[in-house]
Amino acid sequence: MFSYIHGIEWRHVKDQPTFGELWPKIAVILHGARFFAAHNAPFDRGVLNSCCAVAGVPAPKLPFVCTVRLARKAWNLRPTKLPDVCRHLGITLNHHEALSDASACAKIVLAAAADGAFKEEIKTV
Repeated sequence: MFSYIHGIEWRHVKDQPTFGELWPKIAVILHGARFFAAHNAPFDRGVLNSCCAVAGVPAPKLPFVCTVRLARKAWNLRPTKLPDVCRHLGITLNHHEALSDASACAKIVLAAAADGAFKEEIKTV
């Protein structure tokens, strides 16, 4: 599903651990985090909550910062697709590659903070 977007196919993941098997390690890494940052955060929150529900683990209570909303507020950008925001900020992006997308979101939050547009604007979305 959606392999045309991210290039991940069943053959790449069929022998890998499930979300439920990985979640305890992920939860440890998240310890002490104050929020998640995601581009179009309501979507990511929904996916994370669904994965947790299927795995039978509680979803994290951390709030999400939406970098779409942040880019609109900080720089009045439109359109605010991740490549557009990255181009505006000079952030290198390999779009739909998970680590690159995550790194870009972190850099967007940091850039907004440096410009004074992110002052504990953590909201649950």
